[in-house]
Amino acid sequence: MSEVKLAAETRTEFGKGAARRIRRDNKVPGVLYGHGSEPLHLTLPGHDLLLALRTPNVLISLDIDGKTNELAIPKAVQRDALKGFLEHVDLLLVKRGEKVTVEVPVHTEGELAPGGNLLEHVLNALPVEAEATHIPEAVTVSVEGLEAGASVLAKDITLPNGTTLAVEEDAVVLQVLAAQVEEAAEGEEAAQGEEASAEA
Repeated sequence: MSEVKLAAETRTEFGKGAARRIRRDNKVPGVLYGHGSEPLHLTLPGHDLLLALRTPNVLISLDIDGKTNELAIPKAVQRDALKGFLEHVDLLLVKRGEKVTVEVPVHTEGELAPGGNLLEHVLNALPVEAEATHIPEAVTVSVEGLEAGASVLAKDITLPNGTTLAVEEDAVVLQVLAAQVEEAAEGEEAAQGEEASAEA
């Protein structure tokens, strides 16, 4: 996976007023924590951070005040509910070779069996353990020809080398639902309701 370099500055001002001033300068307040060290409050470049976060679990190389370099992955991102801009980011300190537990997006490919079946993502992201510098961006699952009632379990998904499941093997990730059966059942219930009201 690619590594994104960002210049960060340590932050000494806190509170809502300070955060607003930081965001006015097109920057984002953040916290770097992990490995038992004291949380480090940072200011990060807003646009560059936004671009970096388009990649799930992106590995960020932080140049802090031009003095130290640290590796981190995003752990929590707060966005403005209406405008979508970044309000705050929590970064987890990682070391090369270290294993971390992250959630990796699940992508699907292929067509379900004919018949208007619906694919339900029970898990949109798969919890896995991977080396911090080799976190997969996503896992891809083929749903080609799956029929109603079929499901894909965590253990059925092929993971890249060095990546292991961080969830029960039998956890359901995807399942195929039969759309028409539900509609027919609803129709029968409605018909029975009409009959009952007619009898009354």
